[in-house]
Amino acid sequence: MKHIYLSFFFCLIALHNLFSQEAITAKVVDAKTQEPIPFVTISYNDKNGVISSDTGDFTLYIDEVVSETDSLFISCLGYNEVRYGANDFSDKIIQLETKEIELDEIVLLNKNYSVEEILDRVKDSLEMNYDTDYVEQKVFFRTSDYTNVQNKSVKIKESSIPEINQQFTDSLIMAVPSKSSYHTEILGDLYVKMEEDNQTSKLAILKASELYDKNNQLSFKGVEEKLQNIMRKHVKRDSYFKIKSGLIGAKSDIDSSVFADKELDTLMEAKLKKEKERKENFLKYRSSYMNIILKRNFIYEDSDLNFIHKSRKYDFVLEELLYLKDDLVYKISFVPDGGADFKGMMYVNADDYAIVRLDYENIKPLKNINLFGVSYKDYLLKGTFLYTKNDRGKYSLKYLEENSGEIVGFDRPVTIIEKNKNVKGRRKQNEIATDVDFTLQNSVKVELVVFECNPVDKQQFEEFTPEPTVIPTYLPDYDSSFWEGYNIIAPNEAIKEFKSID
Repeated sequence: MKHIYLSFFFCLIALHNLFSQEAITAKVVDAKTQEPIPFVTISYNDKNGVISSDTGDFTLYIDEVVSETDSLFISCLGYNEVRYGANDFSDKIIQLETKEIELDEIVLLNKNYSVEEILDRVKDSLEMNYDTDYVEQKVFFRTSDYTNVQNKSVKIKESSIPEINQQFTDSLIMAVPSKSSYHTEILGDLYVKMEEDNQTSKLAILKASELYDKNNQLSFKGVEEKLQNIMRKHVKRDSYFKIKSGLIGAKSDIDSSVFADKELDTLMEAKLKKEKERKENFLKYRSSYMNIILKRNFIYEDSDLNFIHKSRKYDFVLEELLYLKDDLVYKISFVPDGGADFKGMMYVNADDYAIVRLDYENIKPLKNINLFGVSYKDYLLKGTFLYTKNDRGKYSLKYLEENSGEIVGFDRPVTIIEKNKNVKGRRKQNEIATDVDFTLQNSVKVELVVFECNPVDKQQFEEFTPEPTVIPTYLPDYDSSFWEGYNIIAPNEAIKEFKSID
């Protein structure tokens, strides 16, 4: 009986802890200007916490009973750190005062280095400052894709298939939305090993959501089904397509699913196969995308952000000294001095010469191609890196934001020819000749937050094998309750205001 009472007692404690989760929500602003402050660190008992969004908003969940000795610490570059008692915190607006640097504090620094000498020390300290060993991180990764079709036109010049005419083609074009957005959020475990000029990472997705207007997809799906029916009627199973644009040509096999006999297919098997493929593709794409973003890091010598390793391409100016908590930080601006693509601002710890924050932005298109009616313009790449010290005393990534943009244009004749080598006589079966004119603008905003960073050994890293088990939950409208209980970065206004069109 005693054991029963003890078990019951411990169950009560567990339930109390489960339902005693604290949620602290507020906005951080500049005390003088009242403008929101982005990238503020809000930590609980000076441990890992959350980062405020670009509008200064944050929500911090605390998974334990809060006592009178527990504290919130709010800190940001150039501002006085403030401390609040966590158990009685009720402010909705947190005002931070700027922290001025006194002359005697500069004298005490006793490091009257030129900007070139500071950069040399930054470069010499890279390997020592940043954690390149095996780590396990709890991460939140958000991507927001915005598409704007600026021009869309397909003119039918010739068609051997009566159903594929100008009217049908116009219906296809109309099904393509002129403007659309797609937002994905994931929470996962990320295992990382940074190497000299590369990075290896493994991602396991724990929870995910996707936010988009499914009506756009349904509209296009209806037209797509009509196209499949036309193909079943006029195109042979063992044919292939030859796609030509001027002198340029390419061969394309026909997807066998177009001819699938739905009555003979096992519906459940097809559904399970599709679900498995979707899980695999979702994990593969998110993992690959995250790895590409992380490899942009200025630490790597072959990175496009090469202002450290190829500093001769830039002009540097020491702007001022700031405080980050109790540490003095050099604020250094840089602009290209021939051949480089980026300008920006870096913040260097005056004690160990680690870059604790980097803001960068391209000053000219990274790529600009316009040839024979095909154009591509990579017009935008800007972002922010934030670093903090981990339990090993090394700097590791805390927050990453990146905004990118591109414009793709295609204005050329396109001919699609069905060919079949098993038919006697001419191989050509059908032909559709068109003039295509499309211009597409796409922009992407990416945010990555690291909430936990724990060391692991090589064996743990190698034995960790991510399994594709998650399909993102579809959200037709923004739902603030989806991530309730999880520490993430607050959504931007575009996500908050997103609604599917009924």
